[in-house]
Amino acid sequence: MEQQMFCFQCEQTGGGTGCTGCAGVCGKSETAAALQDILTGALVNLAAVCPDETPSPTLSRLLLRSLFATITNVDFNPQTLQAHIDEVHALLKTYGGSPAQDFSLQEIWHAQEDIRSLKSLLLFGIRGMSAYAYHALMLGRSNAEVNSFLCKGLAALQASLSVEELLPLVMEAGKVNLTCMAMLDEANTGTYGKPEPATVSLTIEKGPFIVVTGHDLKDLELLLKQTEGTGVSVYTHGEMLPAHAYPELKKYPHLKGNFGTAWQNQQKEFDAIPGALLFTTNCLMPPRPSYADRVFTTEAVSYQGTVHIDDRKDFTPVIQKALALGGYAEPQHFTGINGGTSVVTGFGHDAVLSVADTVIDAVKQGKIRRFFLVGGCDGARPGRNYYTEFVKKTPADSLILTLACGKFRFNDLDLGTVGGLPRLLDMGQCNDAYSAIKVALALADAFHCGVNDLPLSLVLSWYEQKAVCILLTLLYLGIQNIYLGPTLPAFLSPHILSYLVEQYHISPISTPEADLKKILAH
Repeated sequence: MEQQMFCFQCEQTGGGTGCTGCAGVCGKSETAAALQDILTGALVNLAAVCPDETPSPTLSRLLLRSLFATITNVDFNPQTLQAHIDEVHALLKTYGGSPAQDFSLQEIWHAQEDIRSLKSLLLFGIRGMSAYAYHALMLGRSNAEVNSFLCKGLAALQASLSVEELLPLVMEAGKVNLTCMAMLDEANTGTYGKPEPATVSLTIEKGPFIVVTGHDLKDLELLLKQTEGTGVSVYTHGEMLPAHAYPELKKYPHLKGNFGTAWQNQQKEFDAIPGALLFTTNCLMPPRPSYADRVFTTEAVSYQGTVHIDDRKDFTPVIQKALALGGYAEPQHFTGINGGTSVVTGFGHDAVLSVADTVIDAVKQGKIRRFFLVGGCDGARPGRNYYTEFVKKTPADSLILTLACGKFRFNDLDLGTVGGLPRLLDMGQCNDAYSAIKVALALADAFHCGVNDLPLSLVLSWYEQKAVCILLTLLYLGIQNIYLGPTLPAFLSPHILSYLVEQYHISPISTPEADLKKILAH
């Protein structure tokens, strides 16, 4: 079957139906897209012939890193994608498999629409889960259940399964992802300590500096160690902002503050920046010529023409580039999207639950009437200002939890306090969605009710595959009445969408005013 570009795995997919032609909306070429599909098909083939119920460490690491490379805005480089394929094929041969039998994703794209919808949900959920599992692996944590399910789920993609057989598999992906997120949470807090609330400056001091973006805390730690005593300051960007809350990271005095906002603004914010840029995970946009010479990648991230820091993790080239560029001659006082000069982060589940009694008393006294979780991925599609306006319009007696890069739409707003707490609590990265789940379950336990009986509303934005697996976890937990936007996934067929609406009451966002009126009426 001829390989041609078709991709609808992200929220911004072309025409709201799928990217075709010579390039995707994300910037990946037709060649890179085809290689990602071939890599996925090779992984399906490998999973199907693997005789082990529990994959070996070698196989598990290969699955995780290769799947990670297929997530949106990670690997744009045909050379590294081909290297992944070659590595999979080499291991495949040791199991007696043949690359000639690699699965073609065209079989999914051309399947009956409900089968295509459910297999897409399963595949994209697996891709998202692989990212979380890979972060945990970098900190020395692994989980047999997670690794086994990745093989099971991949192998199921080539099987002739009915809708009735696929639905439980999709829900199982949500269940296993909960285990995966708990593992990552333990890995992060076990390595770097429990996050503590921290106020983070948006000012860039004079002198040489490096901006670190992505999600990988281990890479940030290694860079901080290697930049000690060099005179180079380190700033976070995007999803790395919550690093300032971890005791073992914020102890480094040259971890100064945060530069810029969310990932989709980087081409504007990084324009001619006099500092080095290190991309540790997904969220890379094709670099513009004005700053391409100072972009460095590591781990699964790759882009042709940029310098890649390999597994030896020698960040000397990044440090030398920062020193050569010299940084700003005077401090630069940047602001957030709404004009704020600092942001607050660090309200993970330990920090929030440490004041649970205060929260519970405030609810009982009527000081807190509603909880909102407003978070998820940011993106460039028009309509995402909905989330800013929604937060601005929430009543003064409500508490807002947020996480992931969607918060940059509103995290510099001063919303005041309620019940003695800041009204806006940043719980961390998208990787920290487990914190929000843990807080919700703890509140339900404290009030002797189910999560769906809490005065809690989830208003979520999605962009890529990690958001898909989080959504599957929420559905597995039976959480209902989720508001999702800015558009619904293109890979959901009308029948599967109707099923989710009927079973879980998922609603597409409309306007902040209308949605708030509907929420507060209950």
